[in-house]
Amino acid sequence: MIAASSFNRSFNISLSIVNLENYFPVLLFIIIGLGVGIAPQLLGRLLGPNKPDAAKLSPYECGFEAFEDARMKFDVRYYLVAILFILFDLETAFFFPWGVAMRDLGWAGFVTMMVFIAEFVVGFWYIWKKGALDWE
Repeated sequence: MIAASSFNRSFNISLSIVNLENYFPVLLFIIIGLGVGIAPQLLGRLLGPNKPDAAKLSPYECGFEAFEDARMKFDVRYYLVAILFILFDLETAFFFPWGVAMRDLGWAGFVTMMVFIAEFVVGFWYIWKKGALDWE
């Protein structure tokens, strides 16, 4: 009885090590990606000239002295358009996997996607009726 439980434990440990070995290329890819991003910055900081002066540290706007406060208010409609773009962009991103697997999903997948599309159509209609897209 004890031997069987130790066999199962060692089998589970070796199985989990095998599964972790499958993720080694992903870990290697992450390490290389971070290295490519961080190494040039560190090399530039270490090897580049460092001569700070007042002109380099002062803010400028397209080569001119700043003549206005950089913190100006934007109209809320810009943010609304950005959020709407993200929502409808995500909606179209859901169409691709659905289109690929449409035959395998059957009627349940079709009905689910039609409900999803209907929710976005109702949302778009609501936004249109509220006048959120009017720029007057």
